[in-house]
Amino acid sequence: MAVSNGRRVAFQTLGCRLNQFETDSLAGEFEGAGYTIVPFDQSADAYIVNSCTVTNKADRKSRNTIYRAERSSDALVVVTGCFVESHRQELERRPRTFTVDNAHKRHVLDLVEAHLNGEILHPESLERDLFSYSVPDPIFHTRSMVKIQDGCDNYCTFCIIPFVRGHATSRAPEDVLTHVQGSLEKGYKEIVVTGVNISRYRHGDVGFSELIERLLELDGDYRLRISSMEPDSLDDRFFSLLEHPRMCPHLHLCLQSGSERILLKMRRQYTAAQFARMAERIRARRSDFNLTTDVIVGFPGETEADFNETRALCTDLEFGHIHTFAYSRRSGTRADRLQEQIPEKVKQERSQQIRLIAEASKRRYRLALVGQTQRLLVERVDPSHGVARGYGENYVPIAVAAEGISRNSFVPVLLESLDTPEESEEPVLRGRPI
Repeated sequence: MAVSNGRRVAFQTLGCRLNQFETDSLAGEFEGAGYTIVPFDQSADAYIVNSCTVTNKADRKSRNTIYRAERSSDALVVVTGCFVESHRQELERRPRTFTVDNAHKRHVLDLVEAHLNGEILHPESLERDLFSYSVPDPIFHTRSMVKIQDGCDNYCTFCIIPFVRGHATSRAPEDVLTHVQGSLEKGYKEIVVTGVNISRYRHGDVGFSELIERLLELDGDYRLRISSMEPDSLDDRFFSLLEHPRMCPHLHLCLQSGSERILLKMRRQYTAAQFARMAERIRARRSDFNLTTDVIVGFPGETEADFNETRALCTDLEFGHIHTFAYSRRSGTRADRLQEQIPEKVKQERSQQIRLIAEASKRRYRLALVGQTQRLLVERVDPSHGVARGYGENYVPIAVAAEGISRNSFVPVLLESLDTPEESEEPVLRGRPI
């Protein structure tokens, strides 16, 4: 354990799993340098905000988080992430806020150290580095993420990400394998493959499917999960890997709309019919496969007929979870310049309809798992309430009695019931260790 330097640092992460991975790695480096990691609402010498700008709501959350940090008297506030890329001039007018873009995020520790030591070090003076994040100790999470790719070249008409993350870049497969091997050596039991557009991974002759195959062949007691990805470039080789015993039976494939006309306006690289056939193909291999998705409602020009096609496809495909977005205008994107912008009230009404479909299908999916055995990865143990919680391989939340169970361990569990706590609409499976 590193000797404490008496300094305290707090982190707040907004947005995607890629941001979560990067924060985990940075936090591990700060802890290794002697810093004490504290909650964001406690006093600290430095506050690190890993921001998001994917929607207007994300912008508001980023701003509010920065304001919270700035209320601390003399602390250093470092803002990094995608909000920096889209609002750099706004942030640079703030006298106590230090901005670090995505290409230099890896060096946040160096920049904080220099500032607290009274030195001047500008991010642009350091090397651009998208991938060499260290394997973090399990400070915040028990799952270990591996970043295989950054950036995107799709330029969907609604999306700001290519402008803030840049062109698609893939990490060398040898570096990916070394990173994952390091995670396994640190005791992680689940590896999550993440990036901006991971299904488009290609480094030299190695494509996404071959990389996943190599990851599944490593030695150790672990399972592999694929993070959110686009459904437009998956091949037969990938689908065959879904039956591998280490591959988690869960994929988050981004649908966005069930209307062929709207998908074309969005400049998506697949049709609704192709997506539906892909879902059928996946479930033909395993009927209890958990397929989850994203849906955008209220895209410019979306008629009631277009929306009804989305409703119908969401109902037919019985997703295990749907993350619903009301279309958010992003300056600089093609969709922002389109006519027929949808009124906010209509967007919210359509969002609510999709949420009702999503809640019903989520309950049906999880209820169908009752009676099965799942391999629970324990994420936290609450001795005061006698409960251990985590996720099964299908990425469903499971709670069991805590006696004799430790964090970051696999526990075979018989699922006995579906429980919806009064304070939450999230249905949790209750099980019994066997």
